[in-house]
Amino acid sequence: MDTFRAYRIDEKDGKVVAGFREMTIDDLTDGDVVIKVSHSTINFKDALAATGAGRILRRYPLNGGIDLAGEIVSSNDAGLPAGTPVLVNGCGLSETVDGGYAEYARVASSSVVPIPAGLDAAAAMRIGTAGYTAALAIHRMEQNGQQPGQGPVVVTGATGGVGSVAIDMLSGRGYEVVAVTGKADAKAYLESIGARRILARADIDVGKRPLERAEWAGAIDSLGGELLTWLTRTMAYGGNIASVGLAASPALETTVIPFILRAVCLLGINSVETPRDLRLAVWSRIAGDLKPRHLETIGQRTIAFDELPGAFQAYLDGAVTGRTVVEIGS
Repeated sequence: MDTFRAYRIDEKDGKVVAGFREMTIDDLTDGDVVIKVSHSTINFKDALAATGAGRILRRYPLNGGIDLAGEIVSSNDAGLPAGTPVLVNGCGLSETVDGGYAEYARVASSSVVPIPAGLDAAAAMRIGTAGYTAALAIHRMEQNGQQPGQGPVVVTGATGGVGSVAIDMLSGRGYEVVAVTGKADAKAYLESIGARRILARADIDVGKRPLERAEWAGAIDSLGGELLTWLTRTMAYGGNIASVGLAASPALETTVIPFILRAVCLLGINSVETPRDLRLAVWSRIAGDLKPRHLETIGQRTIAFDELPGAFQAYLDGAVTGRTVVEIGS
């Protein structure tokens, strides 16, 4: 193998440009493990990076893709021998190091997770960073005392990758899940993956008072902005809000009152820099008690590597439901 294909993101004259390039292993950012990539995926963050709609990369050029799965072809880590099926999500992929949109990747061994029993590369990428983020949010909430019997848990951005997998995982754990969506035709999909009730985003009165009627025992929020503010106002005593994204807005206008009168907890979820022990524990749960039951429904869309450039705009338009797997190689 002399050269291989990669989808590379660069900056020219202040503008982001991206396209397929021929590379060699020596062209990749440093690492002690080389992986032959079989699958990747598309996250909202990937669409921002590849189109320049968001400043995701901290250096240029880099291969895109914050997720990858494949097989180790060479390694300096005795615990990760050649032939091991592995995944990498976050850990600086497509931010500071070359990402998963390439036929080969070279990464630090500390970022590599052996694919747990019960999952394969395609399933791992149907889950990907979005599903890992959902699992990490649930893990953190349960560490903070969240239990199914406390009452309903609301999930915003419900048809997105994080939202869809969160609904599936929460429902499987016995939680009553309420889905918030802006898609009028999403009811059947959301009910099929475990939502007990659906709220139309346009019908929500976010309120004006620091505290409104307590409705939720917990929440996973992908949106930020006024809906996150609404969640702080309507959370029941001791409720956990896991903040995982800012698809609507990075703003949060609230007061300390929900936190000191209702003991509401706002948990920040960072899937990129998770310590390795926690990352391994969460992926173990993803293959175990948090394993999605409706992964074929959530991740039913698969595209070829060649189709990647045309797939990003739908993410920016908010027109994507569930997850997209990208087949990189055989």
